[in-house]
Amino acid sequence: MAITHSSVVPFPIDDVFDWHRRPGAFSRLSPPWLPAHILRESDSLQDGQATLRLPGGLTWVSRHDPDGYLPRHQFIDEIASDTIASVPLNAVLPWRHTHQFSQVGASSTRITDRVETPVGSRTLRPMFVYRHRQLADDLAAHQWAKDFGLSSPLTIAVTGASGLVGSALCAFLTTGGHRVIRLVRRSADGPDERQWNPTAPDAWLLEGVDALVHLAGHSIAGRFSPAHKRAIRDSRIEPTRLLSELAAAATNGPKTLVTASAIGYYGANGGEKPLNEGSAQGDGFLAEVVADWEAATQPATQAGIRVVHVRTGIVQSPLGGTLRIFRPLFTLGVGGRTGDGRQWLSWIDLDDLTDIYHRALVDTAMAGPINAVAPHPVRNAEYAHTLAHVLKRPAVFPVPSLGPRLVLGAEGARELAEASQKVIPARLQQLNHRFRHAHLESSLRHQLGRFSR
Repeated sequence: MAITHSSVVPFPIDDVFDWHRRPGAFSRLSPPWLPAHILRESDSLQDGQATLRLPGGLTWVSRHDPDGYLPRHQFIDEIASDTIASVPLNAVLPWRHTHQFSQVGASSTRITDRVETPVGSRTLRPMFVYRHRQLADDLAAHQWAKDFGLSSPLTIAVTGASGLVGSALCAFLTTGGHRVIRLVRRSADGPDERQWNPTAPDAWLLEGVDALVHLAGHSIAGRFSPAHKRAIRDSRIEPTRLLSELAAAATNGPKTLVTASAIGYYGANGGEKPLNEGSAQGDGFLAEVVADWEAATQPATQAGIRVVHVRTGIVQSPLGGTLRIFRPLFTLGVGGRTGDGRQWLSWIDLDDLTDIYHRALVDTAMAGPINAVAPHPVRNAEYAHTLAHVLKRPAVFPVPSLGPRLVLGAEGARELAEASQKVIPARLQQLNHRFRHAHLESSLRHQLGRFSR
């Protein structure tokens, strides 16, 4: 059986083909709802090989066919039949995927995917829709940067590169032609990694770097015990201060520092009034942590480095965060609102968050706190209803307040599950920033592959 999907993107064929050749393309095109983890990307569209880990201990080895490679116009990948790891899968799921590109007019490209496999079109169609939309949106974001005045690729150091946001951001940046240097705590592997000790970073760590994106930090999820709270603080404030001092002292170091931050700055209960970047600091543990976290970048600011604090809302991706928890519950039909459902939830699509970090690297008008949230916050009950609607399930099983308190403790439940913050992206709106998914339903359909016809 052969399945074909085609669409046109408004970009020249050279740009489209080059995007596919760069590191990170496979990651950017992999639908987040599929149970597959990329172990290794191919280093060549002509004769390279990629490896994915699937549930049940299965391995998918995808190999490019050199005979099917036509520069600028075609490449082919198929499941390897001569690799022991792929034998079980190849026996039941043969796969040959032809990627074709043809020029349409002066500056558009038709992309055609043709897959020979027993898998039905109903299963594969969402994957193709996701891939083509993701490609078009990523190309548009990179074109925006060029039009804005970015004349050459950047060298960008990133902490937390293996996390949810870091993985997406690094793949996005490398497909745009930028060089990403991952700052890792283990021994470095290759020229695009440098070993980073958060409590004692080497003096040369940031040499030759145009910008630093600092994402690393202990997860806030969990019971708010003294040890957990200490880990949250210790992983953020002192490492950020040390990196800021390092950036300030570097002779050939970053001119831009973009740090992760959080809307927890506004406190657990922000009331009904919309909160913008000028709103006052709220009360509570997380508000204090965020304030100290942002203040730790003062050495960089005082040295003339442009510093951006990305105050992030609730990230929407089935690979992490709340959607990773809620998706299986709602899929089973046992999801619903939390508590009375009136809490405001300020959310952001993962790909929009990636775009915001990208803009922070490029747009010199961005400095200080930036609310990384979609322009339309929703109440908790509306979130539950929308997720259930997208998954075509009911939302009739509310989670009583006692549940989060048993898991997170009273303070953790108040700061996380019961938090209510009606945050708006005022600064981004002033800059006329374009959101890929300004509305919740659009984001959930994209992240979960539930596209409406």
